[in-house]
Amino acid sequence: MLAKPLPYTIADFHLRSETNAFLIKAKGEWTKTSWTEYQKDIFKISHFLLTHTKVEFAKVGIVCSTRYEWSTTDLAAQCAKRVLVPIYPAVTPEEMSYIINHSEIEVLFLENKNQVRVWEKISKSCPSVNTVVIIDKFDLLDSPIISWDKILDEKISPEDTKSIKRSINSIKIDTMASIVYTSGTTGSPKGVVLTHRQIISEVVEAFNSCQATAADRTLTFLPFAHVFGRIENWAHAHFGYEMAFAESMEKIKSNLVEINPTFVFAVPRIFEKVYIAVISTIENNKIKQMAFDWALKQAKNKLDKTRKFEMVPLKDWALAELAQRLILDKVKFAFGNQLRFCVSGGAPLNPVIAEFFAQCGVMLLEGYGLTETTAAIAVNTPFDFQIGTVGRPIGDVQVKFAADGEILLKSDKIATEYYNDPQATAAAFEDGWFKTGDIGELTPTGHLRITDRKKDLIKTANGKYVAPQKLEGLLKLNPLIANVLIHGDQKKYIIALLSLDHQQAEKWADSNGVDSSDISKIINSPKFADEIRHHIMKVNSELANHESIKKYLVIADEFTVENGLLTHSLKVKRKLLDQKYHDVVESLY
Repeated sequence: MLAKPLPYTIADFHLRSETNAFLIKAKGEWTKTSWTEYQKDIFKISHFLLTHTKVEFAKVGIVCSTRYEWSTTDLAAQCAKRVLVPIYPAVTPEEMSYIINHSEIEVLFLENKNQVRVWEKISKSCPSVNTVVIIDKFDLLDSPIISWDKILDEKISPEDTKSIKRSINSIKIDTMASIVYTSGTTGSPKGVVLTHRQIISEVVEAFNSCQATAADRTLTFLPFAHVFGRIENWAHAHFGYEMAFAESMEKIKSNLVEINPTFVFAVPRIFEKVYIAVISTIENNKIKQMAFDWALKQAKNKLDKTRKFEMVPLKDWALAELAQRLILDKVKFAFGNQLRFCVSGGAPLNPVIAEFFAQCGVMLLEGYGLTETTAAIAVNTPFDFQIGTVGRPIGDVQVKFAADGEILLKSDKIATEYYNDPQATAAAFEDGWFKTGDIGELTPTGHLRITDRKKDLIKTANGKYVAPQKLEGLLKLNPLIANVLIHGDQKKYIIALLSLDHQQAEKWADSNGVDSSDISKIINSPKFADEIRHHIMKVNSELANHESIKKYLVIADEFTVENGLLTHSLKVKRKLLDQKYHDVVESLY
């Protein structure tokens, strides 16, 4: 079990000194916010929550992108002993209404007028909400909505400050801190109850394993509504490092170079896009392609020897250094010039991508966890990593496997209940062990390897098991393919539906003399058909016969969060896709 760490709860951030807490870009300049300034804003929001909610553990909702006000509201809720309930900004009115009513939110923070419009559609069906705050500047007219700036303009008395500190001091390790709703690939989302025990256990043990310190700096852009993004905010409060907020997803590339982070957290799709950008740049230039292949070969030669603890001959070392400086540093320095490592989580990372970055000099570490485990229960570290695994279990995590290979866990990091859902809570545990729903194994070195989601495993008519994530990862190595849906359960063979990256497809068409005015014209062109067919053949050459893709179909539809075909963590909603493309799938058998 967890020993008493200091700070004892996330709300103890106020022990921080006068150093920089945040970097925020406004009007073209990065400005710094100190911990003292941050604390003042947190205490003002905390006082507001104490005066606008009736009881301890009242629920506070926030619908907002990753930014300073999100961090402030998070810690303000902890200080006031209120429970923060994150909601993704891109939710539908139905999803927002469900979470508000299920968790009984009393105070709701909205980022901008888009969320206000959604709120106006559902407000009458959400009776628990008594106060709404808008973060962006907005002409409120006679609206009962309160502005963020107005709250910060208010002064709080010394007695109010004492009241907040009394609230902080009353927090216990098992005090409820947040309810995080799973994105839900099937059915309604479940509210995972997280206490300070889970948060501190995760932050202390996961980040200590990577030797995070107050001297670090990170660029954050993951949604805080997802637990993988949220632990960045909690770790920032605990360790006191400097955190910069990306201006937008589109500006991550330039922000990385401007900020020079020492570590970066991201989902695999971010790293896939970097990989695709590099491959796309060189694929039509034979000289560049040959030079890059040569550089990767030199780097691989050196890496293979160092991983086996073998002496690297001087010639091999010199060639690898030359390749790094002349060619591969262009990839490495895309993340700035101070990067120690990147962590990939939230979805499986293709080992090909991890190996590519390793050869380019970027340490890309994969971890594994769920909302219910407060993010990582296993992670590769800069000092102990094995590509193709998610690392060793961290800290107090105990792992065992069910008869069918399902990963079972015990740890202080694991939530003990779903909010107001005793049936789901009972179903999630077996003799005190949490059932992850994932199939995996431990390597001889003690590293955890994930095979697939238990419910996603395909059993063919011949009784052979196929892990769709493996196939999807290989198929998505082609820049043209954004998402994949694999089928074959109780069928004689495997088929694939391929959803294109429209931007990459149009770029490919322009480079290959194909009409790019309409996506269907690209799909129906003979050149494009050859391109995809050759890629399928290449993928099949790396698969066992029972895994190989016998038939496939390229579809014009994109899978996005906005059209409901991807979760907010960018996973395909298999059940929904199965329904939508049922007839298409059946036509391939």
